[in-house]
Amino acid sequence: MSIATKPLSLNINGKDVGPMQVPEGLMMIDFLHEYLDLTGSRLGCGQGVCHACVVIHDKPDGSSEEVRSCITGAHWFQGRKVRTVEGHGKRNEQGEVVALTPVQQKFLEHFSFQCGYCTPGFVNGATILVEKLRREPVAKDKVDETITAALDNHICRCTGYVRYFEAVKDVITSTPGLVKDAGGAK
Repeated sequence: MSIATKPLSLNINGKDVGPMQVPEGLMMIDFLHEYLDLTGSRLGCGQGVCHACVVIHDKPDGSSEEVRSCITGAHWFQGRKVRTVEGHGKRNEQGEVVALTPVQQKFLEHFSFQCGYCTPGFVNGATILVEKLRREPVAKDKVDETITAALDNHICRCTGYVRYFEAVKDVITSTPGLVKDAGGAK
């Protein structure tokens, strides 16, 4: 008996991948780990609850969304654009990270992790939030609830929520254009 496969082609972190023969029922996290050696996304609960496994799906309209890779089949991503936590930092010709994104930098400055297992999911969630706020800035008095709503589904078993929250708030309040005052000015 053999495992049924079908071709998969997608764009991951700005690079086209495939077509590759991939088992039909393979979850995206397993495809990333086993086929591409992209192990940053973490398998936490395996049920789509903890969000340690989320990847970013970049939609054709320029928006993005979190997709839980532990419960989403790799073939759902056929023809789509995906970003993993490995795709955030700027790399040189040798593939070495030479600059972090503002989200990554603030996570480091606030020491926003303990064991670090859930950090990739939080980084991806915060990145999506920052990108959303570039398109639709948030009122200054709504920053806290906006962060909570964006990251509320992410679970940290070490209870590092305060540091994650502080790092994301620092990114939002220190990046011009993400917050508008009560009168609507940015």
